[in-house]
Amino acid sequence: MMKTKNREFRKRKKKRNTIDLPEDLVVEILSRVPEASLARFRSISKGWNALIKKVVILTKKSLILMLIDFRVYSASVDLNGIQKNVVKLTSQFSLKDPLCNPSKEVDIRTVYHSDGLLLCTTKDNRLVAWNPRSGETSWVEPRIPHEKIGIYALGKSSCNKYKILRINQISNRDKGLVEYEVYDFNSKSWRVTVGDETRDWSIIGLRPCGMSVNGNTYWLADGTGGRFIVSFEFSTERLGRVSLPPTSHFSYDVRGLSVTREEQQLCLLTTQSRVVLDIIDLWRATKIESSGATSWSKFLSVDSAFLSHPFRLVSGMNFLADREKRVLVCPGGEGNSNSFLLIMGEDKYIQVDHRDAGFRCSLLLNYVPTLVQIQ
Repeated sequence: MMKTKNREFRKRKKKRNTIDLPEDLVVEILSRVPEASLARFRSISKGWNALIKKVVILTKKSLILMLIDFRVYSASVDLNGIQKNVVKLTSQFSLKDPLCNPSKEVDIRTVYHSDGLLLCTTKDNRLVAWNPRSGETSWVEPRIPHEKIGIYALGKSSCNKYKILRINQISNRDKGLVEYEVYDFNSKSWRVTVGDETRDWSIIGLRPCGMSVNGNTYWLADGTGGRFIVSFEFSTERLGRVSLPPTSHFSYDVRGLSVTREEQQLCLLTTQSRVVLDIIDLWRATKIESSGATSWSKFLSVDSAFLSHPFRLVSGMNFLADREKRVLVCPGGEGNSNSFLLIMGEDKYIQVDHRDAGFRCSLLLNYVPTLVQIQ
């Protein structure tokens, strides 16, 4: 009898000490918790996991990431040009290797983005998959140690299994079947695959970081028949080709690929050649079929004749596209003035500075944070 009363007393006491907060308030509180801590809370219970997923969805907003002097930063840029034309670096994502030197930051050479995860090659030629929001990392041993030449991509299959692709680009026109490697995070192993497409093309760009859309990756390539878009589908582990926008009265040159900020759609930059200056056009892929057939919609045209400064277009150029604000953003330098960033639209040309930057921005990325696990 006494034991039963004690149990009832403990239950009443526990109930008095439990405060039932409205779910909206809990979500608001959790949205202010550091990302790394949120990731740890997911394993507490199914209820906590559901709450944290809701937090991520509500706070999921596209960020601008910049690679500056081997460090990754998130940045705030006024795309309307209303405020002072200065970039604000809001935070730095710190990448460290706990097995090497936990107190020293890793120098990042190149970044590839897919679905909130980053694949980074380091200055000392190592490879790591990284979730900056949760802090999770997975260091990957290459199949051939110290192999420096190659193009990487991060993607996922239809069953949400993440993989790494490596294409060896030894020569500009190395004819023969395409050979590439695929790394599986589940088995932690590489396997070599020989594609069924003849290698009479090469991916272009000084740092050819492919664009990831719905888990697949796309690059610009030069071939014997001209320039085109090459794709890699991680579910089938096959290379393919994507059709370009139809030509009109004027032929166009294909210059670069990106992903639209909010919709995360494949974006293409082309130029129409004129007698003196070019027309810069931005297209978005509204639908990409498995066959490669693609529906394109033009959402921005910029007449370079109205730009206050000459603009140099580079094949394989890095840029961001914002369809809502109808602007494109690209790094400065390389003949495009000494500005840190350039913002262009139908009626604007804004040179953006960053007073504290001793180095230029070598890469711009649209990044949507996630708590997805790498493995």
